[in-house]
Amino acid sequence: MSTLVSARDVVRHFPLPRSSPFAPRQHVKAVDGVSFDFDTGKSFGVVGESGSGKSTLARLVMALDRPDAGEVEVVGRNPFALPESELRRHRRHFQMVFQDPYGSLDPRHTVARIVAEPLDGLELVPGAAERRERVAEALNEVGLPSDSASRYPHEFSGGQRQRIAIARALITRPQLIVADEPVSALDVSVQAQVLNLMQELQRRHGVTYFFISHNLAVVEHICDDVAVMYQGRIVEEAPSEVLFAAPRHPYTQALIAAVPGLALGSRRRDRRGQRLGAVSTEAIKPPPGGCAYAPRCPRAEARCLKEDPALRTVETGHRTACHFA
Repeated sequence: MSTLVSARDVVRHFPLPRSSPFAPRQHVKAVDGVSFDFDTGKSFGVVGESGSGKSTLARLVMALDRPDAGEVEVVGRNPFALPESELRRHRRHFQMVFQDPYGSLDPRHTVARIVAEPLDGLELVPGAAERRERVAEALNEVGLPSDSASRYPHEFSGGQRQRIAIARALITRPQLIVADEPVSALDVSVQAQVLNLMQELQRRHGVTYFFISHNLAVVEHICDDVAVMYQGRIVEEAPSEVLFAAPRHPYTQALIAAVPGLALGSRRRDRRGQRLGAVSTEAIKPPPGGCAYAPRCPRAEARCLKEDPALRTVETGHRTACHFA
C-alpha cells in the first residue's frame, strides 16, 4: 500500500493586526510543525475544537494555501513546486467537498453545469456527448436520478445538495477527496446516509478520504486513522479503534468524555480523580516553552509548564505528545 499524502514539519502562521504602529507583530499559529502520512484507499481523520488548525491543514493539502515552511506531497508530488499549468493538470487527482451544501453550489447554474465544473476548470473538457455521460455517471454514483442534471440547487434538500457536491468531486475520478466537515450542516439521519454513501464509494473506487471534523462520533464511524489537533499541532495520532478505546493524551480523553456514547463516556476520571469533562472553547495562553495544553490539563505538573513534549511513539502506530502518556 503506497503513501498518498505526506506532510513534513508543515507551518502556516497568520499575522494579526498591530495594536499600534510600534507594537511587535503577533501571529496565529494555525499549523505549527505538523507531520503525518496516510495511505491509498484509507480514511484519515483530523479532529479538534474550532481554531485548532484543521481547516487550514485541509487547505494546505489541497494546495489552496502555501505553507510558510515544511513540505506537503499529494499523490506523489509537491504541488507547491509545480508550474501553474502542471499543477492544474495534477489537481484532477485531488478534489474537495465543503461543509456548506447550500453555499458551495451556485444557485444560478444547473446541476449538470455544477457537476461538470472541474472538467472546465482543470481543462479536462471532453466532447458534449462524453460530458453529458460523465455527469450522468457521477449523479448515478451518488444516488440521484438522471433528471437531476437539468434542475437547480434550490430544488433539492440539504442531503441531496451534498450528494451533488460529492458528484462534482468524483467527476475527475480523483484518488483523494478532502472532506471538510461534510455532514455537519445536515440532520443526523441524513448524516448517516451521506457517510454510508462515502464509504460505499470508497469500497467501489478505492478513493482515499482526508476527513476534517469536530464530530468524534462521525470520525469514529468512517476513519481508519485519526489525528487530534490542538492549537495548530498534532497531540495524538492512532488507528481509530485504538484512539477511541485507549486515548493517551488528556485532551483526547476530554474530547471523547464530552461526547455521550463514545468509549470513555462521562465516568472517566484521571489518576487524581478529577473528572475529564467538556473542553472549554476559551482561549488560554500557553506557558512560554511549555506544553500548550498545560493550562487546561488536570494532570499538569511543573515539568509541563517548562518542557514542550514531543510527539513520540508510545506503541506501534500510536503517537502522543504528553509527558505522561
